[in-house]
Amino acid sequence: MKSPSGLALFCSAVFIVLVSFWYYPKWKQPNTEASISWDASGYYMYLPAIFIYHDLKDVKFRDEVIAKYQPSPTFDQAFVHPGSGHYVMKYSSGLALQVLPFFLVAHAVAERLGYPADGFSPPYQFALQFASIVMCLLGLFLVRKALRPRFGEWPTALALLVLVLGTNYLDYAAINGAMTHNWLFTWYAVLMLVVPAFYKRPTMGRALAIGGVIGLMTLTRPTELMAVLIPLLWGLEPSVDSLRGRLEFWQQHWPKLVGAAVIGALFVSIQPLYWHYVTGDWIVYSYQDQGFSWLRPHLWDGLFSFRSGWLLYSPLSILPLLGLLVLRRQVPEGFWAILIFMLAAIYVAYAWDIWWYGGRAMVQSYGVMVWPLAALMHWLGYRRGWAEVARVAVLLGIYFNLWLTHMSHLGSLYYAGDMNRAYLWRILGRFQVPEKARLLLDSNADYTGTPTVQHVLWTQDFESANPPACDGPALRGNCSLALDGQRQNSEEYVVPLKPGTYDWVRASVLVHCDQKEWDMWKMTQYTIRFRNGSTVVKEKLIRLQRALNNNQTDDLHIDVRAPREAYDNVTVSLWNGGGTNRIVLDDLTLIGIKD
Repeated sequence: MKSPSGLALFCSAVFIVLVSFWYYPKWKQPNTEASISWDASGYYMYLPAIFIYHDLKDVKFRDEVIAKYQPSPTFDQAFVHPGSGHYVMKYSSGLALQVLPFFLVAHAVAERLGYPADGFSPPYQFALQFASIVMCLLGLFLVRKALRPRFGEWPTALALLVLVLGTNYLDYAAINGAMTHNWLFTWYAVLMLVVPAFYKRPTMGRALAIGGVIGLMTLTRPTELMAVLIPLLWGLEPSVDSLRGRLEFWQQHWPKLVGAAVIGALFVSIQPLYWHYVTGDWIVYSYQDQGFSWLRPHLWDGLFSFRSGWLLYSPLSILPLLGLLVLRRQVPEGFWAILIFMLAAIYVAYAWDIWWYGGRAMVQSYGVMVWPLAALMHWLGYRRGWAEVARVAVLLGIYFNLWLTHMSHLGSLYYAGDMNRAYLWRILGRFQVPEKARLLLDSNADYTGTPTVQHVLWTQDFESANPPACDGPALRGNCSLALDGQRQNSEEYVVPLKPGTYDWVRASVLVHCDQKEWDMWKMTQYTIRFRNGSTVVKEKLIRLQRALNNNQTDDLHIDVRAPREAYDNVTVSLWNGGGTNRIVLDDLTLIGIKD
């Protein structure tokens, strides 16, 4: 193949297909790891409700689906509308509309293949995964088609490879492609082809295409209405003359503007029509208590935090931001539209209060951001010194992204939205760590130094405990504490402690787990609190089952740095998290550590 960009497209496509159908065939995975799970199941839920169960108002099949397929631990894909008493889908219907042809094929063949035609059996899972890969490959093809004439073969090739191998686009295209981000990426790629073509030769067909794409994107995720910035600002400069010219353009082509608005509105109208059918109201806010903090966006946390910082966990995504510095000279007509869109996309993504869900909210915007990425690759092609630096950085970034993608799935070390500094440093670059390392997801601290002083401050071996605490064989001695569905809590043990005596306090416990609790929110919590009187100054906990498997006994601990604020006692306590699985505990110990 003589074309570098064509070869890059081919290699990217093959790699994505291998990841999707060989490395991690998500459509074969059970429960919450299936293609139709979590948010993806919420966007998809319209289709079985309409075409199989004929129940869009009450969703009576919900309990059966949750019990049999467990796409999520509880049914949170819809909520009860207080006015009508009917169920309203949480997510909008645009993705369901897009996957409808693939769903219908799966529904037609499911029973012939020996599977139940219930909307969630393997044929439906495969259909959604296959559809997502088709959409992904189409998007990459369109990106190459848009970039190559403007930036050349090698910059386009490098931009494609960095996008696919070096950013979290890989995860949300090849594995989690059934979510909206992969689909919206492709529609942004369409928009970035059609908008420049429209301004070169304005036709009604192109205007309708722009309106239809933006309407469908908005129906898929309402915040994608910001895509309208691209056609509105394309070719504009921040000057009065430029604005005057644009107004004259639209005076001349106003029927096309109206046509685009009408076709877009027709797509968007599907959602209020659904709301009105189900509830009688034309507008329903389906996210309930979730929303935006427009005046206090979570920009620093969303971009850089250890919990889920976009640029921390997808560091090569900074390259398109750097590419903005050189984009204006290469694509002057698109610079302001791309710049303002990218700023809006970042602002909207991290004004959302649930900002920590994996950096995926930016993935669809890569369909636009790949332009400044290609511009940067073009600029580096003429600067050998910077190109060498970039080569090393890109190779490291690709390795990190491939490692992180593996850790998110088969490696099982990355926990999106739950990460922190201590845990990331413990696992970074590794493929295996002790089970106990997962306790850092809660504590975010671990004393690894050499203490100058180490004293046992308190112990509790339960040998003098009341009989109810001694149910069953003891781990050591004659008695241990057992927690289960009936007995949820230990008492809170209070230990006097003066400030400045120790730098760290370690709370340890011997624990035996009969059956592992997999629900994080129901895991047994071992909590340590520094208090001033009864006022809590600092509190940390660990969830014990993070580090335990079935029928496992182990010594676990939590390290907490002493607070600077005044305190006069430390407490430890245990709570079974509302779970019913039995756990046995013994030899609670507090140790003071001085560096």
